[in-house]
Amino acid sequence: MTTPTTDSADAPVDTGRIFIDKQSPEAYRALVQTSEAVRAVAAGAGLDRTLVELVNLRVSQLNGCAYCLDVHTRAALRAGETTRRLGVLAAWRDTELFTPAERAALALAESVTDPADAGVQESAYDAARPTLTDDQISAVIWVAITINAFNRVSIMSKHPVRPARPAVPLP
Repeated sequence: MTTPTTDSADAPVDTGRIFIDKQSPEAYRALVQTSEAVRAVAAGAGLDRTLVELVNLRVSQLNGCAYCLDVHTRAALRAGETTRRLGVLAAWRDTELFTPAERAALALAESVTDPADAGVQESAYDAARPTLTDDQISAVIWVAITINAFNRVSIMSKHPVRPARPAVPLP
């Protein structure tokens, strides 16, 4: 069974894919529960919501997940992130706009997303040690693991990024 989506005119469009979150809702609910636990762990470790959203966005950039980029850009903006920093996030190493803690978290998240290079992974972990606490390192790794899982759900389901609906003026 494929899941129809809609185009900009709201006409059904068959993506040719099932939405695995809808097809297997019990598995998806477990992933959502994991995400909620990870959010609590991150808050308990003292990670700012904007840092968590930067990690979500950077991982989603690396994975090419348009749906999660849309969701987490809006979440980052709601959390107080600036459009300037969001605009240069893909090139975070080439700017001074990010704090040492954010830089450490982004490097660690990148190494979780592409763990094949043990040297890069060790370097990112070693760089995080003087900047982040053990609880923060653990939380960043869990945030990266979780958003990687959501990226795969959305990519494999081809979740669409729908155009924003224009605001309806009040009479």
